[in-house]
Amino acid sequence: CIPFKDADEALQIANDTPFGLAAAVWSRDIFKCLSLVKKLRAGIVWVNTMQPCYVEAPWGGYKQSGHGRELSLYGVEEFLEVKQVHINLNPAPIGWY
Repeated sequence: CIPFKDADEALQIANDTPFGLAAAVWSRDIFKCLSLVKKLRAGIVWVNTMQPCYVEAPWGGYKQSGHGRELSLYGVEEFLEVKQVHINLNPAPIGWY
């Protein structure tokens, strides 16, 4: 556990790292938790719990904790390559110019 004076210092300590996979916020004040959740630079944030993993939820971090997401539909999209293809089936000249 890393000691801190207040929520602002805890946030500064948490964000002052090259990594950002996950963070946890603990408090009885849910509104304070939600305020910190918005400011944390982490891909996964747990509130009053830690490390549950659901395949329906995207998994991945910020900064040097990786790019993209695994699990869920977001994860599937990370393994796809998108290609745009246009086919003109009209034999007439295009006439752009």
